[in-house]
Amino acid sequence: MKSYTKPALITKNYFTPGVIILILFALNGLFWLAGRFIYGLGAVTNLSNQYPWGLWIGIDVAAGVALAAGGFTTAALGHVMHREYYHDVVRPALLTAMLGYTFVAIGVFIDIGRWYYIWHPLIFWNGSSALFEVGICVMIYVTVLYIEFLPTVCERFIGHMNLKGILKFLNNPIEKFLILLSRGLSKTMFIFIIAGVVLSTLHQSSLGTLMIIAGPKMHPLWQTPILPLLFLLSAISVGFPMVIFESLIAAKSFGLKPEMKVLSRLGTMVAPILGVYLAFKIGDMFIRETFVYLASFNVQSLMFVIEVLFGVIIPLRMFLSKAVLNSPLWLFIASSLVIFGVFINRLNNFVIAYNPPYKFESYIPSVGEISITIGFISLLVLIYRFIVMNFPVISQPDKNYIPSSKYTIRGIEK
Repeated sequence: MKSYTKPALITKNYFTPGVIILILFALNGLFWLAGRFIYGLGAVTNLSNQYPWGLWIGIDVAAGVALAAGGFTTAALGHVMHREYYHDVVRPALLTAMLGYTFVAIGVFIDIGRWYYIWHPLIFWNGSSALFEVGICVMIYVTVLYIEFLPTVCERFIGHMNLKGILKFLNNPIEKFLILLSRGLSKTMFIFIIAGVVLSTLHQSSLGTLMIIAGPKMHPLWQTPILPLLFLLSAISVGFPMVIFESLIAAKSFGLKPEMKVLSRLGTMVAPILGVYLAFKIGDMFIRETFVYLASFNVQSLMFVIEVLFGVIIPLRMFLSKAVLNSPLWLFIASSLVIFGVFINRLNNFVIAYNPPYKFESYIPSVGEISITIGFISLLVLIYRFIVMNFPVISQPDKNYIPSSKYTIRGIEK
């Protein structure tokens, strides 16, 4: 009999040796970030007129958007398709997406030279710009994700408002407001779920459109008219592996039992999606006859082989194995490879494949760029840990659940 589970707070120590290391990485990143705002981009980055974007756009933004795709894929699975079996992983996936997109927005904020004009797309619309479509969709989707997280906030504080001292009189009004908000959200949440799926589909593909505009500046192995489709398919492909990866990491970190029944079934959906993505990617390569570039041994050909072999083909074969699907370790490795593949794909498209015709020197990320990226990732993990320890996000067995005394024999309830 399957035990009854429900989202609950994690009761563990926040500070561990690993958390302290992450705090140090985060502080180092914030130190370099302060230098970027005080002294400008040139003092911290190796960006130039030939290379106006680099690690921050390739990793913090492009890869960050793709790896946050678990939010809209699980939302579509759990709410739009009404697969109730997967509801245990929906909240953690939405939290990961919410934090991921928040840091994507911050990444764009720090990357643009005149960061104080970040609000311009809200006022000055350019409907013919792919970058405008990406920006406006991401801003709206971030708002949608925070709205989707509000039921968790309501659940946390309804019945638990306990302000002390002079603020005590606010307990009752706030509780009534939260109850009203919760009821309103329960009736309208389907609108935000559908909006989130649509917005994600739009901006995931438009990132590919953005790179099509680069034209001959991109290496032929990646420059293709179907780049928007490939970006969308790769984002969908990494959605479920990202949920599996996050769930197994959280279970290990908090000493919980992995929800293998749910994760294994989630894993069975990965191989078909990866297969569709691989078919389009290889098919496009043969139609355009760009496989000839693989005969040249250089950085581009090597990175393409690494991306396809280790990021698609090997994990595709692994997800077809029952032994892998039933093993937490192998399921984690397979999911990590898919995440690695999408990570490398975005790095390849935005950094490796990008080759300005009038460049004076090659672009190599600076220590400051790398430090800020690592710091952002560390800060994201720290915030995730804080939220799941203070809000009901991760499902756990309900100790107060009393199973029914009824039992079933040959489908007949007794």
